[in-house]
Amino acid sequence: MRPNDSLAVVIVAKNEAARIGDCIASAKFADEVLVLDSGSTDRTAAIAEAAGARVVVTDWPGYGPQVARGFSLAKSDWVLSLDADERIPKALQAEVLAAIASGTHDGYRIPRWSEFCGKVMHHGGWRPDRTLRLGRRARSGFTNDFLHAHMTVEGRVGDLGESLIHHSYPDVHDVLEKLDRYSSGSARDMHSRGRKASLAKAIAHGLFAFVRTYLLKLGFLDGRHGLMLAIYNAEYAYYKYVKLMFMQSPPQRPEFPA
Repeated sequence: MRPNDSLAVVIVAKNEAARIGDCIASAKFADEVLVLDSGSTDRTAAIAEAAGARVVVTDWPGYGPQVARGFSLAKSDWVLSLDADERIPKALQAEVLAAIASGTHDGYRIPRWSEFCGKVMHHGGWRPDRTLRLGRRARSGFTNDFLHAHMTVEGRVGDLGESLIHHSYPDVHDVLEKLDRYSSGSARDMHSRGRKASLAKAIAHGLFAFVRTYLLKLGFLDGRHGLMLAIYNAEYAYYKYVKLMFMQSPPQRPEFPA
């Protein structure tokens, strides 16, 4: 590796004891693995340290600010943002190092293979799912959104061909937990941006999310899992607008008949 080509993998985590070890193992090709633990009550921090990562225990300012904090704490020239439920296969490791060594770009989008209840999804908007994850640290940042924050890079951005592995929704319990958490976070982000909502908007966005996932994005080609994903996306869109609606006008305490 040439000078100025060192790489840090930055992972944000909380209560990820079951997954953090494998995540770090897939990142060990990097010069530095940094885990920001936001107050885990399980053994996440201890497992991460035993796996060779540098662990920093922090508060939780939101996903975007937390990753940006990790970038500022990293010491390497390049940063790669990785979630605890993601893995970097060998082929992608080699491509990342080659891309950094080439010096042709300042950042790279990486495609992902994602799992939904035991099936790798090929359609429904989940493939190729390119997401900006790798960049020169001096030129990289993250948006301040509480939930759906994304990486930013000043300069030329290219695309890698190999994919991250994303164990996104391993079972239906995870689907339901994330439906509630993600719709709440999305509503919070929309509220901070001054977005408005109504029941009609919630229904319209939910219906469009289903049609977009199942028909326009060919989700039906993934069989019953494609249908389940379309229903999930519809529910997510519906509930985030309903939650935003109640943020704007909290429900009143009802008066029951005597």
